[in-house]
Amino acid sequence: MSSIRLRDVTVEFPIYQGSNRSLKKMVMGVGGGHRRLRETQGHRVVVQALQRINLEISHGDRVGLIGPNGAGKTTLLRVMGGVYEPVAGEIEINGRVAPLFDIHLGLNMDATGYENILFRGLYMGMSPSEIRQHIEEIAAFTELGEFLSMPMRTYSSGMQLRLAFAVATCATPEILLMDEWVLAGDAQFFEKARQRLSRFVNQSNILVLASHNEQLLLEWCTKAVYMANGQVQAFGPVREVLAAYNPAALAGEHAAR
Repeated sequence: MSSIRLRDVTVEFPIYQGSNRSLKKMVMGVGGGHRRLRETQGHRVVVQALQRINLEISHGDRVGLIGPNGAGKTTLLRVMGGVYEPVAGEIEINGRVAPLFDIHLGLNMDATGYENILFRGLYMGMSPSEIRQHIEEIAAFTELGEFLSMPMRTYSSGMQLRLAFAVATCATPEILLMDEWVLAGDAQFFEKARQRLSRFVNQSNILVLASHNEQLLLEWCTKAVYMANGQVQAFGPVREVLAAYNPAALAGEHAAR
């Protein structure tokens, strides 16, 4: 059974500064104590991207990550995907993870489209025989035709996205981690991508989706995590958490400070 468990997970990023103490003091002073900047005992300034995150996501869960920009949603996705290591806490992942937050990883701009299908597939943990089974379907979805035999650096950004997206969504995932930006693109591709992604989501055992799109969250998610300032503010049924996350109320609260 697929599952994700995070216990007291904290992630920090150092701010590299020179000997200019006044600059460091200025950075530390921005926004006061409610900001996520702190100075360590070794006089390093760090940003606390995530603070003591506790979450348990079970087989069958469809979880949306919501919150204002800078709340820690993408960082949390990357922690679950193994991109970032926490400085404290424990992470337990059961199941093969399919990350859709950086679908260009594993691609080579000097290689052909066909070669990149192989490279990205290997990066995703697929065997060469598994990848070969999907080549025809990927070619049909992307509609790149003869461009698949050309170096990827000759592609437009939209063509690169189509190929990267098609390869990233060719294998059945167990745990799907996704940022909503993967649906960016022209209108025609958006519709094709949405249909393909819907099938991909339905096949997964667990979905974790970072999004500001309430309609998408209600369509695909059964639960939601509301994040702010690198912390979990609420976790529960998606409609209840969306009701708790009221950007207008938050804006009024900050304006009153």
